[in-house]
Amino acid sequence: MAARFPLQALALAISTSFLLTACSDSDESKAPEAAAPAAESAPAATASEASTEAASTAAAVAPEAVVAHYSDMALAVFEDALTTAQALDEATDALIANPSEETLAAAKEAWLQARVPYQQSEVFRFGNAVVDDWEGQLNAWPLDEGLIDYVKSDDYQHALGNDGANANIIANTELNIGGETMDLTTLTPELLASLNEVGGSEANVATGYHAIEFLLWGQDLNGFEAGAGDRKATDYAAGDACTNGNCERRGQYLDAVTDLLVSDLQWMVDQWKPDVDDNYRAELTAMAPSAAYQKMLFGMGSLSLGELAGERMKVALEANSYEDEHDCFSDNTHNSHYYNALGIQNVYTGSYKRVDGTELSGASLADLVADAKPELNEQLNAQLDASVAALGHMKQTAERTENPVAFDMMIAPDNAEGAKVINDAIAALVEQTGSIEQVAAVVGVESLEPDDAGHQF
Repeated sequence: MAARFPLQALALAISTSFLLTACSDSDESKAPEAAAPAAESAPAATASEASTEAASTAAAVAPEAVVAHYSDMALAVFEDALTTAQALDEATDALIANPSEETLAAAKEAWLQARVPYQQSEVFRFGNAVVDDWEGQLNAWPLDEGLIDYVKSDDYQHALGNDGANANIIANTELNIGGETMDLTTLTPELLASLNEVGGSEANVATGYHAIEFLLWGQDLNGFEAGAGDRKATDYAAGDACTNGNCERRGQYLDAVTDLLVSDLQWMVDQWKPDVDDNYRAELTAMAPSAAYQKMLFGMGSLSLGELAGERMKVALEANSYEDEHDCFSDNTHNSHYYNALGIQNVYTGSYKRVDGTELSGASLADLVADAKPELNEQLNAQLDASVAALGHMKQTAERTENPVAFDMMIAPDNAEGAKVINDAIAALVEQTGSIEQVAAVVGVESLEPDDAGHQF
């Protein structure tokens, strides 16, 4: 297995009064060149509707069945992340073999589609250490992209004191940081994995979705204006057609980093397969159901509160910082946030729509709560519907035909309308987290305390 590094610890706290206004910082972009995943403001069936059906069978739901179905959902979403990553790998191979605007657009579209299931998988991260310890190699951000490739220095903001911020691995066969010289002659998945957090800086991210995003879109130089990164296919061309130099090595980097993504996701799929004696699923399903419920609800609450409301929206809005935008090179952030929210709802209701369109459903936390405290179940389902709708509104605002406003435009200092869209989503996520904590008590979890990442709301 390739080397992995643990995700940086989140740092934020919480209060209940809150009204954010746009503030600022800096770096990314707007509407991706490739079409974004199709907009949907809410899942086909609302959580409230799903819960009404669930209530009639709630009494018959066994605790072990809830944990087993949670494991089935994790397997399904990681399988979907794997198959879409394999499609991305094939699309980038085609780009490297035959660089053209068409093959570049196809690779971008494959990346966008790969984000749909992966973002829904993040709800499994916080409660399950096997996912959290693994996740940084796939989805760490923000990154100092000058570590990887050329940047326009006038518009490049990077972590202070990061000696690797301008290392440009693609242009160099040696890297010297902190007195240590590393041989970069052959770009392999193993080498790239070893360069994550090189020199001790968390901004040195060499692998994962966002490294691939940068290699496809390039640096976003549009600030708070419309537009994403605009890398040309000729950055992968041979001979005199090559632009910005080192095109062959750039292709080697892209090939290695996408291969690593696939192998990492295959490893995680294996952790959730049934009937395997020594994988994570076997460990989880052997626990007391209440211990598994704690993991499920902690994942829901921590993604809802500290990560999505806090790290991914509040930080960027208060600092007016497009550098803190999640999918900053492609301007796909609205989709990443939306599918995070949908993932939270999926776990509670026990429902997941797979990338092939099939529906997975089964025993859920909602079933247990509908039986024990139906009014709380209705309350949380309504709140989950509301958060998905709020982030669906963000998604629709970014994708509308006339005057679309991407996330990096919403966080501009003078964009009161954009700030309201984000604040409404944050408020919905904060509210549902309180009900998630109440659910914990109902299903026998003594203390949940979801991670607020040090934010105050």
